[in-house]
Amino acid sequence: MDDRDLYAGLIRLHVLHHASEEAVYGLAMIEELARHGYRMSPGTLYPVLHGLEKKGYLKSTMERSGRSGRRVYRITASGRRALTAAKLKVRELFGELFEKG
Repeated sequence: MDDRDLYAGLIRLHVLHHASEEAVYGLAMIEELARHGYRMSPGTLYPVLHGLEKKGYLKSTMERSGRSGRRVYRITASGRRALTAAKLKVRELFGELFEKG
């Protein structure tokens, strides 16, 4: 059974969390998520980043280093508010999920 759809919201929150600490970019987030057991391709992650940007939670800019460049994402004020609210809800839900062990 494929239950990856259950984790979609957690992945979005994880991206917002990291973007709240520093600017993030796609490959770094793919590697970070892999450390937690999420195997994501660019074709899966980039639509997540674009969706978070479209909703106003992230803002991207193109940063150049020599001839190459990469799109980096930073959390917005709206993204910070959403992350703060989500943390409260996640804490409550996970408390219920794990209260009976």
